[in-house]
Amino acid sequence: MFGKVLTAMVTPMRADSSVDYAEAERLAHYLVDHGSDGLVVTGTTGEPATLSKDERLKMFEVVTQAVGSRCNVVANVGSYSTEESVALAKKATQYDIAGLMAVVPYYIKPPQEGMYQHFKAIAEAGGKPLIMYNIPGRSGVNMLPETVRRLSEVPNIVGLKEATGNMDQMSELRRILPADFTIYSGDDSLLYPLVALGADGLIGVASHLVGERTQRMLALFWEGNHQEALKIHLELMPLFKGIFVTTSPIPIKYLLNKLGFQVGSCRLPLAGPEPEERVFLDGLFDEYAGLMDRPN
Repeated sequence: MFGKVLTAMVTPMRADSSVDYAEAERLAHYLVDHGSDGLVVTGTTGEPATLSKDERLKMFEVVTQAVGSRCNVVANVGSYSTEESVALAKKATQYDIAGLMAVVPYYIKPPQEGMYQHFKAIAEAGGKPLIMYNIPGRSGVNMLPETVRRLSEVPNIVGLKEATGNMDQMSELRRILPADFTIYSGDDSLLYPLVALGADGLIGVASHLVGERTQRMLALFWEGNHQEALKIHLELMPLFKGIFVTTSPIPIKYLLNKLGFQVGSCRLPLAGPEPEERVFLDGLFDEYAGLMDRPN
């Protein structure tokens, strides 16, 4: 519904940790120019937990004004609080966004019925197409396929970003969900196998650097040229894994700075990368320099 490759874009920050909205606009244009059909703004990679509500809303405004006519801008409004998520969803719709995203509430480990009520409330309040995000590694709890199936019947809930890393769960999701319910891989490194199991595309991080190459891989796969698509997947695998050498988005911000952007560092408590991680990331950058999309 929102395209094949969506980038969960970083939130650029200055040396004093204030948000650099001008650089966010520049980055958004670059991403759309180089393979991103859509942008997820203040998703996990955009550090939403350490942004204020006003900063998140300003990011929605800046990015939609910059590229909303050229791509699908998805505003992440999720948090561990249903009330806060609903309030942010209502405010986000004042901008020309294509849709909303919300994560399974983290830290508090809601039961399945709590997840159902959480996403239902956001969908009803926001009035925009909603992508749910299931990532047990960060939320601490897994939203089960049957809960997703129930939620697929709620008006405005149109998709799922699936990041459990569980192939059996992906198979069950595709088996029981409507054919028109969109499933995105939430892991760059699992894009190829999840597409083989019926996923519709990617909401990822590596597309900051290799968006065009990712689009090519998907095009080859859906043309039926699975072997050539697999070659690209394997070619990019060290990059897919390497950008998570430490907590994301620390590595991708470091690499974007090397590429010529001024996205700064992450807000505390995220820190680094450590010296040995910098050495690794420098080597990774050099290895993939020839394949990276380049800013104008």
